[in-house]
Amino acid sequence: MPQVNPLVAPLLYGFQQTREDLARHTAGLTVSQVWARPHGLAPLGFHLRHIAGSVDRLTAYLEGRPLDASQMAALAAEMDPGASLQELLSAVDPVLRRAGEIIRAIDIATLAEPRWVGRKRLPTTVMGLLVHIAEHTQRHLGQAISAAQLARACDGNESKALG
Repeated sequence: MPQVNPLVAPLLYGFQQTREDLARHTAGLTVSQVWARPHGLAPLGFHLRHIAGSVDRLTAYLEGRPLDASQMAALAAEMDPGASLQELLSAVDPVLRRAGEIIRAIDIATLAEPRWVGRKRLPTTVMGLLVHIAEHTQRHLGQAISAAQLARACDGNESKALG
């Protein structure tokens, strides 16, 4: 990536992989499949909202900001069913784009600067948050892919999922 420090480039590549894998593995799913819970697992819709929400929240901490009311409301609504696949995917992309802009602008000399996460203000650093954003996004990407595959395989038939 031109003009991107190699220390932060892997996170940006991870965001691109997230976009590509979500598009490939979720294509054609219905709203019912997006919110299906085979085996009682969290639905794909939750993972899509959580990817967007967690990147947004962790980016706020990266910038040294506390969460605002809209971020807290989004967190509380992550499991609420109903949104379509397109609505959910459309919410992920701008969050990844904005986070990418913030990450590109990081002064590498600040990687060891302290940051805090959550209401408990757990200590970390700029680099620690970058690693956590990458790891957390990829973890939920994998869970989203699994949820999509299970929903497709079960196609709304819970007895098939439990069988």
